[in-house]
Amino acid sequence: MKQEVLKLGVLFSGGKDSTYAAWLAKKQGHELACLITLYSENPDSYMFHTPSIKKTKQQAKAMALPLVVKNTKGIKEKELDDLEEAIKSAKEKYNINAVVSGALASNYQKSRIENICKKLNLKLINPLWQRDEFEYLNELLKNKFSVIITAVSAYPLNGSWLGRKIDQIFIDDVKKLYEKYKIHPAGEGGEFETFVIDCPLFQAPLEVKGANFTGDGNSWRMELELV
Repeated sequence: MKQEVLKLGVLFSGGKDSTYAAWLAKKQGHELACLITLYSENPDSYMFHTPSIKKTKQQAKAMALPLVVKNTKGIKEKELDDLEEAIKSAKEKYNINAVVSGALASNYQKSRIENICKKLNLKLINPLWQRDEFEYLNELLKNKFSVIITAVSAYPLNGSWLGRKIDQIFIDDVKKLYEKYKIHPAGEGGEFETFVIDCPLFQAPLEVKGANFTGDGNSWRMELELV
């Protein structure tokens, strides 16, 4: 039986999970129609990634995909209305019939996105759901995803982790932190956030020319400056 080809709107944060999920969905034969990004005023949003979020414009350009942007105050649960509006707008403008999400283990996020998709009569694809975290991190390397850390928020992480690339040394380090402190190896609990500099979806890599760092203790973030 021939697989149905879906026209996808990608819930896109610029981080590894949403970008890798989009790539997997494309590999499965689906069409990437647009990216959907929420700009949250709340850095501690329950739903949305915030570090360097406005740089998703450059990533969309590198992927040659249109970007649907919606601003939100990031208030818990109310921010879901803004997400629904953004997805609805993508459906109307780009005729999508499905949404792809990079959710790995957060039932909070997955269930809420599922509810919105049901309401809008859209399918939901979660290619990373319940994946083994270390297997996933190694796949990023194997498939030439160039990913850097843009925020940390968990003991014993600190500002020295910002700008680190996800490579074999990084994976070995988070394995030790997982064993000792139960930090989620892929940062699913908000322990760290990421930004994709290059991947097979990009026509050309992005270049970082600098960054602005803020934070203290075990909570740090950086806003990237791209060429």
